[in-house]
Formats: sequence, structure tokens, C-alpha cells
Amino acid sequence: MKFNKLTYAIGLMAVVVFFTSCDKTKPYETDIPPALAHFVGAKVQSYDVLVDPAPTFNLVIGTTDVANVDRTISFNITSPSGAVEGVDYIINGGSSGTVTIPAGKAVDTIRITAVASRYLTLLEKDTLIFKITQPNVEPAQFLNTVTLVIKPPCGENQMNILEMEGDYTNTIEVYGNGSPYGPYTTNVSGAVSTGPTSGSLKVKNVYDVSPPNGTGPWGDIEINLDWSDINNRTVLVVDGVVPNSDAGDVFGATYAGNSVAIRQHGGGLGTFSYCDQSIQMRMNLGVAGVGFSSTQYRVTLNR
Repeated sequence: MKFNKLTYAIGLMAVVVFFTSCDKTKPYETDIPPALAHFVGAKVQSYDVLVDPAPTFNLVIGTTDVANVDRTISFNITSPSGAVEGVDYIINGGSSGTVTIPAGKAVDTIRITAVASRYLTLLEKDTLIFKITQPNVEPAQFLNTVTLVIKPPCGENQMNILEMEGDYTNTIEVYGNGSPYGPYTTNVSGAVSTGPTSGSLKVKNVYDVSPPNGTGPWGDIEINLDWSDINNRTVLVVDGVVPNSDAGDVFGATYAGNSVAIRQHGGGLGTFSYCDQSIQMRMNLGVAGVGFSSTQYRVTLNR
């Protein structure tokens, strides 16, 4: 019992010391995080130059708190396209390296004005990368960099097949007269120019099937694009066998283990839009070495 009583006495002493050492009149210590600077909006923003003079584009920048004094945020601008300040664009308000957040506010804007003739006459397309830097307010780990694309009005005759590559996150498909399926993500790569007004692309993940629901995702389907008639732009699906596909997923267990075959649908070619960043494919699906369904399978890729 001695051990228990001693333990009890020590515990009681600790409680007494704890309570007598607390002073409720003293404020609790708190950690106040430092202010952080960040951009507001999308990571990639677009500035379309439609008229001369061009309207000013406001790139919003701010801090994670509000202070009672003015604060300066530093930033730099680089241009992989070679845009030059004072030639292709102007930073309004003087300095192109700082912006002041007024006291009592958390946001302000970097005001950019494009030199309209560079885009409306010369049809330039430029990329500016804005990055928040030290010293002054510390850059946040989120949205400390923004890409601004300055471009003229889009025309289908400005077609650049390389710019058709990438993810198309709003892909919709329709098989025959069935209900639309989607959206889901397809990927376009392998852009090759085959002439002044023609080129080819490769499309992955058509049909949107993958384990455990089936074999997939489907590999490259090659398509040929032609814009020699700018008002009748066409997409031709190249006949072939789809890599990493299983016809059983499309036509049932009888054909499991066979690959899916594709061919251009006989009822008409697909189409595309460079400005809208969309591609429509029309094809027939079949079983490799067996035959094709006559039903049209239409897949429309949208960004």
C-alpha cells in the first residue's frame, strides 16, 4: 500500500503544481502564419486580342491575409515565344516587376495591354509566364506561377496540328441510335504534318474500358486530318486493329480474346475544329479477322 499511497501523493502534488502554475490572465501563445502571395484564377489564362486598341487584361494577384500597410509583391515575366515588353505588350502602371497590395486589401491586379498590331496584323501568338519571386511577400506553394496566352482571333486557316495534341476531357460517344456515353478522357498525340493542309494524329482510350471492367485502355487509333477546304475539314479513321483491345468487351463473350478492328464508316467522314479544339471520328467496329458491324460508332473529342 505504501507504493500506491506514494504514487497518489506524487500525482496530487503534480495536479496542485499544474493548477497553481496556470495564470488565466495571460494570453495563450498563438502561431500566426506568414503572409503568402499567390495569383487568383486558372493556371493558364487566355487574352484574346480582337480589336485595336486592345483592352487591358487584368491578372489578379493577392495575399493570404489583409494588413494595415501597403505591401509589395515581386514577380518576373519570361516568354518562351519570345514576346518583348514594350514591343508586344505593355505592363500598365510603370514597373513590370512589382505590384502593390493597398492597406486593407488582399488583392490587386497586374494590368497587361497587348500591342494590337502584333496580333491582328502579324498574327502573333505569345506566351507569358508570370512567377512570384522574393524578396517582399513570400510566394505561396499554390498558384505562384500563371501562364498567359496572348493571341489573335482564331481562324480555322491558322490550323497548327501540334496544338491539337493533349487531353480531351469531354469525350462523348454514340453507338448507332443509342444514348450518348460520357464524358470521359481521351488523349491525342503523335502529330505529324503530311502536307500544307493535312496531317495525322493518334487517339488513345477510345471506348473508355479498362480493368476490371474489360481489357484496356485502348491504344492508338490513327486518324488523318485534311483542311484543304477550310469550310469542309475532314477526319478519316485509318483502318486497323486497336492495340490492347478485346472484342469481347464490345460484342460479347463469343469473341473474347480477339482484338477489335476499326475502319472508316461508309456514311461520311468526321470533322474537326482547330478553334473549338474538337475532333469527331466516325467508324465501324469489328472483330479482327472475322468482320465488321455496319453500325456507326461516333466519337466526339472536346477539351
